[in-house]
Amino acid sequence: MRVHQSDTNAAAESELHITNPADGTSVGSIAKTGEAEIRETIQRAREALPGWRGTSAGERGQMLRAAGRALAEREAEVAELHRRETGKDLEGALGGVRAAVDTLLQYSELAPVHRGKSLLGSGTSLDMMRPEPRGVAAIVTPWNDPVAVSAGLLGAALAMGNTVVHKPSERCPHLGGLLGEILAEHFPHGVLSTVTGGAREGEVLVGSAEVDLVAHVGSTHAGERIARSVALTGAHLVRENGGNDALIVDSGVPVRWAAEQAAIGAFTNAGQICTSVERIFVHRDIATEFIDALAAEAQRWDAEERVPPLVDDRMRDEVHEQVRSAMDRGARARVGGVVPEGPGSRYPATVLEACTPDMAVMREETFGPVAPVMVVDDFAEALERAAADEYGLSASVLTPSLRHAHAAIDRLAVGTVKINNVFGGAPGGAAQPRGRSGAGFGYGPELLDEMSTVKVVHLEPVPE
Repeated sequence: MRVHQSDTNAAAESELHITNPADGTSVGSIAKTGEAEIRETIQRAREALPGWRGTSAGERGQMLRAAGRALAEREAEVAELHRRETGKDLEGALGGVRAAVDTLLQYSELAPVHRGKSLLGSGTSLDMMRPEPRGVAAIVTPWNDPVAVSAGLLGAALAMGNTVVHKPSERCPHLGGLLGEILAEHFPHGVLSTVTGGAREGEVLVGSAEVDLVAHVGSTHAGERIARSVALTGAHLVRENGGNDALIVDSGVPVRWAAEQAAIGAFTNAGQICTSVERIFVHRDIATEFIDALAAEAQRWDAEERVPPLVDDRMRDEVHEQVRSAMDRGARARVGGVVPEGPGSRYPATVLEACTPDMAVMREETFGPVAPVMVVDDFAEALERAAADEYGLSASVLTPSLRHAHAAIDRLAVGTVKINNVFGGAPGGAAQPRGRSGAGFGYGPELLDEMSTVKVVHLEPVPE
């Protein structure tokens, strides 16, 4: 049968085609959800809402636990698909699935004990604040840690009595579909649904007047488009978007340890983490030794094949363009900075020295295994440079000085400041991004507050 070009283009527009970032082989194709079907899915969630919000918190918790256990039973299958669609190494993918299971179990326990507040009124009346679900939740999740992030948002929303329509990233639609299939089986019909597609399908979902809550984790560009759309509907919005996280390396720290910290922050998961180290400010007193040590770390990471591929060729092209642009402006690649030959979308651990604030690699989120370094004269300059940023996700400081640590905590307008550990933090902790990085609590017990709204009740008897 002869296939017309128009038919081929129509099929391409209606499907998502995914290749393995490691070797370029096909993972498969999946149909995008049509606009009419998305609206029907939202309507089913609306119809399921009264019954679900009327289900006791304890029963909702039991269903969430059952869903978490079902995910645990299929962890190997989910992790393998995660590896094939996103390029994450199998150990990391399995860790993400297990974190997702833990998160679902966490919210199954936290929601039933989530409390309202009593207010001090007169002795003959009762005043209280009662938490209630917001309604239908549209949840849009990323590709870089898709199972764990999705579980957090889905778990908190469902535990508080919201119904959910989930759109996973178009870069891992098979994985998102499998996750939805495993979890949805344990909830009543319409309570949890999954739709598939790209930006257009996402806009249909988050722009619906029938949606009461939108939660998004992903790029800043997408998050800002969602914010403009949600401003027209009045839905509550929670978003954690990109960052341009600074690392300050103060004088007096062990240099080799500091280089190891910088490498962990910049190269883990090929730099494809929202809180990756994106720009480094190092004190001049230790700069030469630090850059040498960081270059050695980058070489070791590559030799040990610890840097996974980027998610696709488009992402690699964007990363390399930032590196190339920086080098055109005077930066020097001590290690890396060259696109490898062969299939897949790998990019080497890259260390750039002689960077300046005007370079895109210092001003924008790179989302690749790139460590751009700028030398500063003192801690005050480092703090000033780090604070000059439109984003507000997190920042890290390596310093032996308690005074400098406190100054950084006070001065840096970010949701999280990490002192002497680039990925430090208590499990279950939450943070509020600032600036272009988003708004609202993500993760932790505080996410339950985002997924609910409060009704104030005053109750007193009829006069005798």
